[in-house]
Amino acid sequence: MWDGLVGVVKGTYTAGLGEETVPRPVIMPLVRGELVGLIWVRPLRVGQDALAGIAELANIAAAASADEVVLAWETHDVATACELPIVGPAPCLNMVLATRDGHMLHQFPYSEQLLSRGPEGWASVAPDWRPALAPQPGGELVPPIQAAVDFSFTSIELNHPDPFGVAVVLMEEDGYRVSLTEAFAR
Repeated sequence: MWDGLVGVVKGTYTAGLGEETVPRPVIMPLVRGELVGLIWVRPLRVGQDALAGIAELANIAAAASADEVVLAWETHDVATACELPIVGPAPCLNMVLATRDGHMLHQFPYSEQLLSRGPEGWASVAPDWRPALAPQPGGELVPPIQAAVDFSFTSIELNHPDPFGVAVVLMEEDGYRVSLTEAFAR
């Protein structure tokens, strides 16, 4: 499953960079080894809104009672949005696999090869994937990602017969892009 998720995320980042955009941070909750879906962060404003928006990715994982989560983000993108110092290699796709008991940080550095430049100055690039760094048990996570990991395993108390469905609707209304697998789609 892990290799498949890495492949999907790398493919998404490659396609996004080719279209002049860095894909937003994404969370992939798993319940008993089954993927719930992919949830991309909503449009963010720089600063506190970005910190909160990324941490709130945890809401669906918590509502689904996920026992594992995978989060993916780009180093420079999250540091810039959250007004944080860059920690670790950049540019770099980061993925963390987390459970209640801890997490493993995986980093996939890349260099950017310019494909074209649009009339507005935006660049279309292709990542040249470098060798992955060694997985880091308990590796340092930037604050909003650490918060998303922590909150993913916190029970959500909603007075509703379908708290997961409510969480999905509320997040979609807030602008999160939610793509559930067939088993979890409602």
